[in-house]
Amino acid sequence: MTPTPTPAQEQKIIAYAKRGLLYGALSGAFWGLDGVLLGIAMTMLPFTSPELAIYVAPLVGACLHDGLAALWLSLLNLSTGRGREIFRSLMTKPGLIVCFAALLGGPLAMSGYLLGIQFAGTAYTLSITAIYPALGTIFAMIFLKERVSLRAWIGIITCIIGSFVVGYTPPEGGVSPHFYMGILFALIPTIGWSLEGVISTYVMDLLDPSIAINIRQATSFVVYLLAVMPLIGGLIVFKSALLATSGAVILLTALVGSISYLFWYKAMNMTGVARAMCLNITYALWGIVFGYFLTDLKLTPTLIIGAIIITIGALLVVANPKELLNLRKV
Repeated sequence: MTPTPTPAQEQKIIAYAKRGLLYGALSGAFWGLDGVLLGIAMTMLPFTSPELAIYVAPLVGACLHDGLAALWLSLLNLSTGRGREIFRSLMTKPGLIVCFAALLGGPLAMSGYLLGIQFAGTAYTLSITAIYPALGTIFAMIFLKERVSLRAWIGIITCIIGSFVVGYTPPEGGVSPHFYMGILFALIPTIGWSLEGVISTYVMDLLDPSIAINIRQATSFVVYLLAVMPLIGGLIVFKSALLATSGAVILLTALVGSISYLFWYKAMNMTGVARAMCLNITYALWGIVFGYFLTDLKLTPTLIIGAIIITIGALLVVANPKELLNLRKV
């Protein structure tokens, strides 16, 4: 039997997990900003070249984003004296498991996400991928033995509904011939991102989150650069973007994205997969906020209602501090 913690120990555990909740909320905020900044970069050359196939620009952007994020994270770990730990961890079983998780959450999931957008449209793809916290919670219950309360489930589902409301717009003129293929592609990131979270949380008992996410981003970049870029003919665009203004914007975006991913990994490690994933998809809410101030995004009743629903769902998930006594239970 697990010994009952003393009141002082309870307070330390709750404080630790509350920091995890804060990291989860910040991961959503930074990812919302990341999406807005990356969208701005995608409106610049060379990504707007008319000669490019529709899927080349976003895949090149994702490759550059993950590569520069890996650079930022490497600099962070080097500055804190953990540079050697990156290479040492790569030679261990936990490090290799993170590499596998990176394939699921990086090139595989992102490629499915972008192909889903191409064939089914942004609204449907965003709405489908927003269910990944629910799937991640189920995987966490199976593999990590997390227990999820009814209230937390209601909060998770509420967040998903809010994300759907924010992203959904009805199709005009019927669906494309490849619409249902796009729906199938959109399911890939839903599975990939949820499994990435569960697998990475499992190994973070043995790896520091900053090391794990560094390996994750570096692995994703290498696969993009060596496999995806040659396949789609994106190497020339990649080189051009590095020297363009859009490359400088993505450099900043990658810093924001690396902070988001670092906070997401910390949150999953400190307060559980279900809570962290639910707080992470508040990026739909933060995307509205940053989009309003940084772009010409117009606020609509649908956006406002969706944002309110997401906020209510997040509050339901984190409402009871006593549940934080078990770090991986909600």
